[in-house]
Amino acid sequence: MLEAALASLRQILTPPFRSVLYKSLGLTLLLLALAWAGLDKLALSVAVVDHPLLRTILAFATGAGLLVALAFLIGPISILVAGFFVDDLAAHVEREIYPAGRVGKPAPPLDALRMTLRFSLVSAVVNLLALLLLFVPGVNAVAFLLANAYLFGREYFALAATRFRSPAESDDLRQHNSAKIFFAGLFIAGFVMTPGLNLLTPLFGTAFMVRVHKMLSSEPR
Repeated sequence: MLEAALASLRQILTPPFRSVLYKSLGLTLLLLALAWAGLDKLALSVAVVDHPLLRTILAFATGAGLLVALAFLIGPISILVAGFFVDDLAAHVEREIYPAGRVGKPAPPLDALRMTLRFSLVSAVVNLLALLLLFVPGVNAVAFLLANAYLFGREYFALAATRFRSPAESDDLRQHNSAKIFFAGLFIAGFVMTPGLNLLTPLFGTAFMVRVHKMLSSEPR
């Protein structure tokens, strides 16, 4: 599994992955900028403060609050945006590392949209829990790591497995290999917990779990 993780790290630096990274980052920053402008304007429009100095202070306070909020939202939003490209990445990984094998089929559009939204929601929930756990010394880092390992390991494995199996078959394979998938999720959790690297989570998670799914599919049940 370590070898699969290292191979995935190398692969996210290749041109196809870099292209998706640039597109997803550009769209993510655009969405964040629009959210910043809209929320800032909304906050100032509903404020019942007429004094220029107080409005200036309110503008700075609003900006600081939005900066913190958007810092936590950048992960979920980047996953939401990149989610529209992950099937292309998965197909690229499958063709490159298993040229003689069968390439999986992308999920139907509605299923793909539902999975993308679920990815983003899971990321948002985990980031919110991380924010709350910052006030619990000695628990926050461990709890955040374990939660990420379970949730993202589960979600990215589902992405890779459903390209070859029905959702029921994917769940069955995951349940029979829950410990291995949780361990694989620890690698993805490392990305999620690292500022900057968390933007690469969709790229690494996709490349890694395609390999993990192939490994588990080859093992006797």
